[in-house]
Amino acid sequence: MAEWINAEVKEVKNWTDALFSLRVEAPIDSFTAGQFAKLALEIDGERVQRAYSYVNAPKDSLLEFYLVTVPEGKLSPRLQALQPGEQVMITKEAAGFFVLDEIPDCQTLWMLATGTAIGPYLSILQQGEDLERFDNIVLVHAARLADDLSFLPLMQQLQQRYQGKLHIQTVVSREEIAGSLHGRVPQLIESGELERAVGLPLTAETSHVMLCGNPQMVRDTQQLLKDTREMRKHFKRKPGHMTSEHYW
Repeated sequence: MAEWINAEVKEVKNWTDALFSLRVEAPIDSFTAGQFAKLALEIDGERVQRAYSYVNAPKDSLLEFYLVTVPEGKLSPRLQALQPGEQVMITKEAAGFFVLDEIPDCQTLWMLATGTAIGPYLSILQQGEDLERFDNIVLVHAARLADDLSFLPLMQQLQQRYQGKLHIQTVVSREEIAGSLHGRVPQLIESGELERAVGLPLTAETSHVMLCGNPQMVRDTQQLLKDTREMRKHFKRKPGHMTSEHYW
């Protein structure tokens, strides 16, 4: 059974009408970058809970979660309405295996995310540990609109910090924006457009691909890489080239 503790809300930052960051403080156990916690509120006598990945590095005291508001949802609209000083319940112990410890050595580590699933990658990159094993890291954030690329400034700061090791690429599906690719991630891989934009090959010999976000994107990309790049899912007992986290 998970142990629940209270977290104090420090800030709710609204990026758009639907996207927001919930920033809280709580005496949680230490966690590994890439893991998630569960947040909960008591609603009509019921504890309503959902899993959300940490955006912050484990070394940070301010805990951050990146959420999308589901208008008809039970929990997300109430989380967005929280005020500083109010409380939300959080699991003391984090969970999940979407962490670098599970990733084999390779030349290029591809981090592919849609929407709010950029969170675990930002936690990993802000922590900055165990990344020397990779010559290159490619961070791809796909969203519907340019306004949905909430963490692009942070991504650009991280790119400067890693001095040529980190390559960032945004993808926007519903409008055409300078500097962003247009379309869906699987099609951009299939056409070779993503590799051309980044300037690195995505092959079984050189790469490992982390996938987090929309289940359809994850499934379609896995199938494409299996069919066209001879890549397979990674398991500890059977090393492969793809590691995924289904975000909902």
